[in-house]
Amino acid sequence: MFRLKTILISVCSLALSLTACQSGNQSAATTNSTSPSFHLDSLQARTFQYFWDLADAKNFQIPDRHPKKTFSSIAATGFGLTAYIVGIEDDLVTRNEAAQRVEQTLQTLWQLPQGPDSSGVSGHRGFFYHFLTLDKALRYRQVELSTIDTGLLMAGVLSAMSYFDRDTPTERNIRQLADQLYRRVEWDWALNDDNRLSMGWRPERGFISHDWRGYNEAMILLVLALGSPTHPVPASSWDTWCSTYQWEEYYGYEHINFPPLFGHQYSHMYIDFRGIQDDYMQSKGIDYFENARRATLANRAYCMDNPHQFTGYSGECWGLTACDGPANERRFFRGDTIQFRTYSARGAAAQREIDDGTIAPTAAGGSVPLAPEVCIPTLEHFWTEHHEQLVRPYGFADAFNLSYTWGAENEQGWFDTDYIGIDQGPILIQIQNHQTELIWSLMKQNPYIVEGLQRAGFQGGWLEEHNNRTEM
Repeated sequence: MFRLKTILISVCSLALSLTACQSGNQSAATTNSTSPSFHLDSLQARTFQYFWDLADAKNFQIPDRHPKKTFSSIAATGFGLTAYIVGIEDDLVTRNEAAQRVEQTLQTLWQLPQGPDSSGVSGHRGFFYHFLTLDKALRYRQVELSTIDTGLLMAGVLSAMSYFDRDTPTERNIRQLADQLYRRVEWDWALNDDNRLSMGWRPERGFISHDWRGYNEAMILLVLALGSPTHPVPASSWDTWCSTYQWEEYYGYEHINFPPLFGHQYSHMYIDFRGIQDDYMQSKGIDYFENARRATLANRAYCMDNPHQFTGYSGECWGLTACDGPANERRFFRGDTIQFRTYSARGAAAQREIDDGTIAPTAAGGSVPLAPEVCIPTLEHFWTEHHEQLVRPYGFADAFNLSYTWGAENEQGWFDTDYIGIDQGPILIQIQNHQTELIWSLMKQNPYIVEGLQRAGFQGGWLEEHNNRTEM
């Protein structure tokens, strides 16, 4: 129903993806003397294979990273469920193949043990632990029961619920399992005395001290918690969330600030905020889509200004967000002492700037529908200028830093050797939203998403059209 791309483009994408996968873990450029032409479809095809190829053969969870083996990520598993839908629409897999994979994933999630114990379980009260072991999909060490990662998992679950709408045994079971998984989550249990959702819980110590305050990636979490028919949080929690927004001008763009770009992307992967407004956005005269667009452009403007004079920064080489990095050490660079980091939430906003010269392709990739005129040329720049070091069988490696030239093999800068699942997902899903509005269209049909938005006070745009249709 959403198939708007031509068969020819999709088949070409598949061919590029299969060629890349046959090359193992080597850079795709090792088999090509020149960089292949950049196409969003070929990037999507490669990125899709991360989820399709790497899902565990027994428990169907998606690894947090690859090729380094650590643990699976429940948020990445949620992105994987949505990725399979993209794969169907782009003719990378058949509907039957993907439906079977989705059914197996949901069945596993439903059957994984839940309970208050500190080990031997995967979750509690419908929530899941942030990371699960690769072998048995049980709690990894002492990680937290994560509200946001469960929220991102459930966003993927609901995308599958809305997409697989046919009257077949497999697709009926998908809808039933998805509904059961979502209804099982006790969102209200995680609400603290301040009317805010806790960031997480550990059986050893109870709820962690931090809670969710706007504006960041947890907007989708609040919508899901508000829309629950079994364990909803009160409607007033949305106003509590909005009360901590930081509206400021940054590099010429007035918007609700949040430094890393992933905070402006994750909710927009699943909800089309164009033309719908809550009370806060009505007071500002824009919507959350425009807010995220301004944040993207401000992030780029900061990189173009390049106050630390990092190598390579330009209008086509930018993008600060959470990602891998070269090292945890301080180095003297162009007259300044820079704290380089490994994995870190890099970003730029009025309240703080966290920048060590590390650029992540997911920053531009996850913002493609927000500002395609600047994001797509940036992705093309990464593809053509750094193809040999950055483009791999599953798309872009997670990050690179042209300023970090210390150590063996870093003479031309540091390039990551890993992918990260929660960075691959935004690239794949947001390119699809830009091209066909696929996931946005699906979630507009989901009653729980609609209910959550309405309880938060959103009005106008497609929500008004939805209400008019249901009243007829």
